[in-house]
Amino acid sequence: MQRNILVIGIGAGNPEHMTVEAIKALNRADVVFIPEKGAEKEELAALRRGICDRFIERAGVHRVSFAVPQRDASGGYRSGVEDWHEAIAGIYEALIRDELNEARTGAFLVWGDPSLYDSTLRILERVEARGALRLAVEVIPGITSIQALAASHRVVLNDIGKPVIITTGRRLGEDFAGEGTTVVMLDGGTAFAGHDPDTHIWWGAYLGTPDEIVIAGRLADVGEEIARTKQAARARKGWIMDTYLLKKQER
Repeated sequence: MQRNILVIGIGAGNPEHMTVEAIKALNRADVVFIPEKGAEKEELAALRRGICDRFIERAGVHRVSFAVPQRDASGGYRSGVEDWHEAIAGIYEALIRDELNEARTGAFLVWGDPSLYDSTLRILERVEARGALRLAVEVIPGITSIQALAASHRVVLNDIGKPVIITTGRRLGEDFAGEGTTVVMLDGGTAFAGHDPDTHIWWGAYLGTPDEIVIAGRLADVGEEIARTKQAARARKGWIMDTYLLKKQER
């Protein structure tokens, strides 16, 4: 028996980022799975529920919340992520088995786009690889935080004839390009610190939400301000999601 799954990109936090295709897909779902990541990130679950309240027009759509385990950061990064994904795959398998049949469709709502820095698709692959369930997965793209960041700063992501690199804070030291644009996601700290002070940064946090913060300028001028702002925002809300662009200025 095959279970039908919709993986729907819901944008960077603004309900207005929902595309027509995403809204139509949401209204095809019989069950919407909503992850809960603890009290500190309750706001993220509330945003998902708000999207359901606003856009679902069908009666009888069932919402199922589930707890997402925390990643063990005590060991190696890659092995920790692998173990974490395996644990989530077990949760997904149980949810899909218990809540869906061949006549019912389930939906996972993914921040941004399901194909960029999100693991839902990888985890669903793990579920199917276990062999107990057959899945038919459909992906609905969404607006990413990168698009939202560029729009908020009113900048073009690429320079003519120049590359765009997307990386993480963990790898910025290795991947920061000598030319073009470097996009940094998942920076738990301030990986931009220590780079050429003339490098230009366009930074944003909570993009698309009422709490959006954006700062831009030379690292020499705004780097410390971004670090202070990020620390204060995390302390105030208990979590932060930020993204930034870096470009070395031509001399």
